[in-house]
Amino acid sequence: MKHYNITVSGKVQGVFYRASTKTKAVELGLKGFVKNQSDDSVYIEAEGNEEDLEVLLNWCNQGPPNAIVNEVKFEETEMIGFRKFEVKYF
Repeated sequence: MKHYNITVSGKVQGVFYRASTKTKAVELGLKGFVKNQSDDSVYIEAEGNEEDLEVLLNWCNQGPPNAIVNEVKFEETEMIGFRKFEVKYF
């Protein structure tokens, strides 16, 4: 099990990026959260097996249909032990 912190920049707010990320993460069995950042990026923390995290990373490079992704950055960090995947609105 691994924990990734992911930052996605581009036109990723106002295009259902968070909701679509949650749908994909739940589909993959990942736990964590997604939220908008004040700099117009989207921030994701996700935990699960490496293969599923890689699928999520690849998906993040496209995102939902109206997104325009310029960059996806990620780092592996310590496990937190999330119980579900959620959208944070703050």
